[in-house]
Amino acid sequence: MTKPTSAAATLSTPSPSLFSNPGTLAQDLVEAYLAVRNETERRAAPLSAEDQLIQSMPDASPAKWHRAHTTWFFEQFLLSEHCPGYRAFHPDYAFLFNSYYVSAGPRHARHRRGDLTRPCADEITAYRRYVDAAVTEFFQSASEEVLNRIAPLVEVGLNHEQQHQELMLTDILHAFAQNPILPAYEPDWQFPASARSGEEWVTLNEGIYTIGHSDDSFHFDNEKPAHRALVGPVKLARNLITNAEWLAFMQDGGYSNAALWLMDGFAAASKEAWQAPLYWREIDGQWHVMTLAGLKPVDPAAPVCHVSYYEADAFARWSGKHLPTEMEWEIAARAGQLNDAFGIVWQWTRSAYSPYPGYRAAEGALGEYNGKFMVNQLVLRGSSLATPARHSRTTYRNFFYPQHRWQFSGLRLADYAV
Repeated sequence: MTKPTSAAATLSTPSPSLFSNPGTLAQDLVEAYLAVRNETERRAAPLSAEDQLIQSMPDASPAKWHRAHTTWFFEQFLLSEHCPGYRAFHPDYAFLFNSYYVSAGPRHARHRRGDLTRPCADEITAYRRYVDAAVTEFFQSASEEVLNRIAPLVEVGLNHEQQHQELMLTDILHAFAQNPILPAYEPDWQFPASARSGEEWVTLNEGIYTIGHSDDSFHFDNEKPAHRALVGPVKLARNLITNAEWLAFMQDGGYSNAALWLMDGFAAASKEAWQAPLYWREIDGQWHVMTLAGLKPVDPAAPVCHVSYYEADAFARWSGKHLPTEMEWEIAARAGQLNDAFGIVWQWTRSAYSPYPGYRAAEGALGEYNGKFMVNQLVLRGSSLATPARHSRTTYRNFFYPQHRWQFSGLRLADYAV
């Protein structure tokens, strides 16, 4: 999330996913905080200063900006509001690195983030170190009462940073795909292996099921309230759609058959001249795809990736099937019945991104994280190869506009059960 994603979280007790080490709360906070912050720097390490500046489209952000924005989040919402005597690193950074928090003040235009040649990448590194030192000192000196009060906020910030860690990879892949020499982010990177086993279809009998997050472990506010919904009868594909299946769709004229497409989808496909998933290119009669390891031949057995909701919906119609709802997906995933539910591609659902019954956004600036985006977007479930470890759960609701393709997004099918 971000998100354009990119998400306020419910301020609940800390989740064992991030605060799992035995010890004092101060020690747990320091270790969890530094682990997430160091992972951001690990992902940025292969990038040059020039790499960190580029913004290849308005929906993406420079890596340097991601590093700074996640630092501003802790400076703005943790240190400035809860650490007495804290002095901001630089008076201009709140304007430069706020994203969409209107309540937190004015901000630099999103589509102009690539114009920020200054501050340079080294200055952002200094900014991160300054804030990290202040946060660590704060954790180590604060009372137990204060630490218990701020721990949920810290966990929001850490999960927020993990969302931006994913965006760093999706955004730099898009940028590198625009470069004629097609550079590799990580030359040894490989697409995760896919698991295909069991029966082809998973059947959900008609019934009333509980949907959404139902305990006090960490969750974003859009995952609650837990509620009951009538689902089924329906069948879900156990496996993700592969490149081989997508190639069959392409060879059958799927991209040019208007009868398969939603009207807005066919308009987008025609305008953008879509003939294949994003990053695919045909070279000497063979399809190749731009990956984090550079240009590689398309692997027919791998799950298809970088397709929009419009493409996923058209493929489902071509197959004589449809996409699952997010409720159907959650029920099957919770029961462990879906292969590759997590860690390869986010999976489009046909559910509109809207509030659950009884939803209330959090108060204050953090209330802007999710609620105001609940219109005109579709829900994706699962997680992708770029999602950080321990940042996945069955109730997680990712969301993007139906034309978006630069995320690691794929699909599985659903069918009516008879």
